[in-house]
Amino acid sequence: MINVLIVEDDPMVGELNKRYLTQIDGFELKGIATSFQQALEVLKTEVIHLVLLDIYMPGQNGLALLTEIRQQNHAVDVIVISAANEGDVVQQTMRNGAVDYLIKPFEFERFQSALAEYKRKHALYQSMNSISQNDLDAKLFHKKAEAEKVLLPKGLTKSTLKLIWTSIQSFGQQAFTTEDLANHTEISQVSIRKYLKFLEDIEVVDVEMAYGTIGRPVFQYKLNTSNMNLIQQYL
Repeated sequence: MINVLIVEDDPMVGELNKRYLTQIDGFELKGIATSFQQALEVLKTEVIHLVLLDIYMPGQNGLALLTEIRQQNHAVDVIVISAANEGDVVQQTMRNGAVDYLIKPFEFERFQSALAEYKRKHALYQSMNSISQNDLDAKLFHKKAEAEKVLLPKGLTKSTLKLIWTSIQSFGQQAFTTEDLANHTEISQVSIRKYLKFLEDIEVVDVEMAYGTIGRPVFQYKLNTSNMNLIQQYL
């Protein structure tokens, strides 16, 4: 389980981030800090792996907190979530080790993608004692993935995959069927099944059989948020 601290002085935004976080498996909220000092106190008393950090706060801001976190050698990662969109601010956070940057307002899908990618990298770091350059490039820096972007199974096209993938993401954590996707994309269910089989094979979607009160059982699909990044090499 990845322990998370939200640092956000606006109660409504903090609650929204909390609600988003609870929708993603593998993360546990350990607290919401509304100030520089309160955040440091939580970091002293709780085991925190990930900080979701706002920049604009009264008193000492998020940039100062990020600098202090590094100076105190807290073993935490930071994803910035802020309305600050100045290039020098973004650059400064990256220089201080932020792993991602979300500009308010943002969609849940972007939040979900950031957390899924962090979870994947966190698991990678935890599992490896040593790693080769090839594995590092492929699993962390996506260099190999970039080189293989055009490779799709025979009969599948990138444009149709993008359309179906966009539709799948719109369902969030809600289960969907081939009929749902067909209605949403106007692509035939026969074609959609081919793409869903491919997405199931690369473990981007999960599938289960649902039995209703009447009629034949229906296959229901659900987005596997932990593996969302795996599709990028095919888009």
